[in-house]
Amino acid sequence: MKDVILTSLTLHDIRYPTYLENHGTDAMHTDPCYSLAYVILNTNQPICGYGFSFTIGRGNEVVLSCIKALEFLITNKSLCEIVENFGMFWHSIVNESQLRWLGPEKGVIHLATGAIVNAIWDLWSRLENKPLWKLIVDMTPEELVSMLDFSYVEDFISKTKALEILKKTENRKKQLENNLIATGYPAYVTSAGWLGYEDDVIKENCEKALNDGFQYFKMKIGVDLESDKNRLQLVRNIIGENRLLMTDANQKWSVHESIRWMKELAVYNPFWIEEPTSCDDILGHATISTALRPYGIKVATGEHCHNKVMFKQFLKSGGMDICQIDCCRLAGPNEVIMVMLMAAEAKVPVCPHAGGVGLCEVVQHYSFIDYILLTETMENRMTEFVDHLHDQFIDPVIVKNGRYQIPTAPGFSGQLVSKAIEDYSYPNGNVWKNILPK
Repeated sequence: MKDVILTSLTLHDIRYPTYLENHGTDAMHTDPCYSLAYVILNTNQPICGYGFSFTIGRGNEVVLSCIKALEFLITNKSLCEIVENFGMFWHSIVNESQLRWLGPEKGVIHLATGAIVNAIWDLWSRLENKPLWKLIVDMTPEELVSMLDFSYVEDFISKTKALEILKKTENRKKQLENNLIATGYPAYVTSAGWLGYEDDVIKENCEKALNDGFQYFKMKIGVDLESDKNRLQLVRNIIGENRLLMTDANQKWSVHESIRWMKELAVYNPFWIEEPTSCDDILGHATISTALRPYGIKVATGEHCHNKVMFKQFLKSGGMDICQIDCCRLAGPNEVIMVMLMAAEAKVPVCPHAGGVGLCEVVQHYSFIDYILLTETMENRMTEFVDHLHDQFIDPVIVKNGRYQIPTAPGFSGQLVSKAIEDYSYPNGNVWKNILPK
């Protein structure tokens, strides 16, 4: 690893016309075009790292422009020097004195940073011949903590507390790893109930998911209350009363509307309501959580939570009953693991978001890390699964009997097959030549 020098980035604008079949539709995003700002991290050796950030179409080119703007921060850097001081390096890349003005640590610049950091971790994992989850699980608590940046969150979780949490499972890591290999990790299915699907499609998808062993289902809601009631009743009739049913409004409502709407839907026994209101409204989420607690409805959020400081506030305020980290919204494992540590300290379950192309492949690693290093339990924990576009990846996610199976291939599972680049590069890929862009 000492001789591996990062030389350049190769970038691709990859877009999938998922809007043609209403895949990914919800109350706020009616025509999603699943897209990747895809990064190939080149080195002076015959090995590369692969990373990406996820968007839903227009603006993907903006993320790629930001990635290009950040390239100088990694060019001619030694991988060994980066990983030996990864916490400091991560702090420096998110705090470049001029580019940080575009965030700081939020928005497009943070999405771009995440793509690069993910590619660095992928490269490192490949060189160590381990999947990302295994690379991190095999670290000592001291090694892992050295990878993290505690800036702005040390009032919530200190390095001492982080080490204390990590040391609790240190002697049981192998046992927990074996448990995971034997049982897999619980998944919940979202692709059964996109908002743009007709009832017969939802029915067919739910029945298929049941046959595939899924126990947890999520439905998109939020546009029309009577329609939501009908759809939730339809799903309850299929999955029964004993399986978990989650709902997701994708930020559609005001605070008071969220409370009123979910009280109406409480009869369908939803386990959580996800993103009921503005993703930035910490106090609003806390108000909603308090109001819905007597109804047994939890509040889930975090998909659009843009950095560890926002997560700190959500966790401290009580506005987040379920923590939903996103593998591309945050700036790589350094930040995601910090958030999961804070969630462990707050005793809030982590149920990652993965609704998009490539997110299932990457985010599964975080659930395995969370279980083995931070929690030792799968109670109230599950990872989102959408059954779209997994064939686009060299190391696609494997879900059996409704549970994620642990990946064994080296890396972060985010490398595209070459045909994906040939077919879905925008706007000149083979597929886009025959489609009128929306």
